Amino acid sequence: MPRVLIVSPHFAPVNAPDMHRVRLALPHLTAQGWESTVLAIAPDLVEGANLDPQMTATLPERTTIVYSRGIPFQWTRKLGFGSIWLRCGHALRRAGERLLAAEKFDLVFISTSQFDAFRLGPRWEKQFGVPYVVDLQDPWVTDHYRAHGEKPPGGRWRYGWAQFQARRHEPAVMKHAAGIICVSPHYFGQLKSRYPGLTENRMRVLPFGASPRDLEVALKSPPSPNLLESTEDLIHHVYTGRCTDGMRPGLDILFAAFARFLETDPASARRHRFHFIGTNYAPAQLAEPTVLPAATATGVAAYVAEHTSRVPYFQATFYSATADSVLVLGSSDSTYNASKLEGSLLTQNPLLLIAHRDSPMMAQARKLGMKHSFAFAEDIPSSGIAAALHQQWFADHGFAERPSPQIKAQGYTATRMTEDLVTVFNAVLRSPENQRTP
Repeated sequence: MPRVLIVSPHFAPVNAPDMHRVRLALPHLTAQGWESTVLAIAPDLVEGANLDPQMTATLPERTTIVYSRGIPFQWTRKLGFGSIWLRCGHALRRAGERLLAAEKFDLVFISTSQFDAFRLGPRWEKQFGVPYVVDLQDPWVTDHYRAHGEKPPGGRWRYGWAQFQARRHEPAVMKHAAGIICVSPHYFGQLKSRYPGLTENRMRVLPFGASPRDLEVALKSPPSPNLLESTEDLIHHVYTGRCTDGMRPGLDILFAAFARFLETDPASARRHRFHFIGTNYAPAQLAEPTVLPAATATGVAAYVAEHTSRVPYFQATFYSATADSVLVLGSSDSTYNASKLEGSLLTQNPLLLIAHRDSPMMAQARKLGMKHSFAFAEDIPSSGIAAALHQQWFADHGFAERPSPQIKAQGYTATRMTEDLVTVFNAVLRSPENQRTP
């Protein structure tokens, strides 16, 4: 059985979006003919980590996880920085090199949004002769924030330095990668424009998957207190996850539609509540609301609750599963593909999608025949979108319509995602240029 070393700096029980590809794949990899070892950073070294012990309940019993250590953030914060890669990247690299030197691995798979980890691929290929595959869950090099005038994560100076480093190191990583996986087809277009030598057989679009097992685990442990509990007869709409400045167009459309509902049918509209949970990844004392300003500007803040602090993954899943409807918002960045869409579909709750016209999520919505999906773009008046949303979602009670059962069988399960992932792994092993002895 071939063996893969999976590099996932954030891993269970750390509640981080970029580890779910690996977590969901692990229960199915052995059945697909691959043995795996996960290399991660020790959870206690991840600053601001929202640990979720239930994560381990979804892993196979014999999962091999090697946790590397590094410098505690409590030490480096005194010096003014907390970057996990600066603190722990060296230790993770050394741990990986010890594994590769002591054991035989046929492939290295790097799946993370800690982009510096991708630099391990060319280094280890040269040192040990092991091919590598990278998983781009976000673009490494991007001009989006500069082009749209949006505030980048971490501030302009820090983000500018990160982009300088990205443009410096991305070429070598992409040139030598045996396989490149992207969650969005737009990323491939960007890569091919920068690196014309990239061939189609090295690239694969692979959306995120979702597992019914996650719903089972989440529903067994309701959070206390439950943010959705109420003694009144209310209708709860829930959005979980980070809400960035780029999602403001979708928020404005949603709240404008609801404001119209308040005007036309106030008695019905007053029963509705909107919950935005875990909207900011910053520590609680530094987290600024991103949703309430939009609600206030539209005059509907009284019906909106924003919980900025992150909650454990299975709590977020519980809220989506028990809500009256699930909200999914896209970004002004047309390449953005939300990892939560597939999991939201599995809840079988009414789902409202508001995303950029050219985003992968809208393509998925069309493929799935999702009725309540609304597209925005720079050349589409938002007032018209809000009017249509008001009519279809609120006035016509779209929020009460259950999606058709076949939606959850459309190829977005964790099992199917892993099958596609293994197809990439097997193709790398069959490639003539990888038929060599280290």
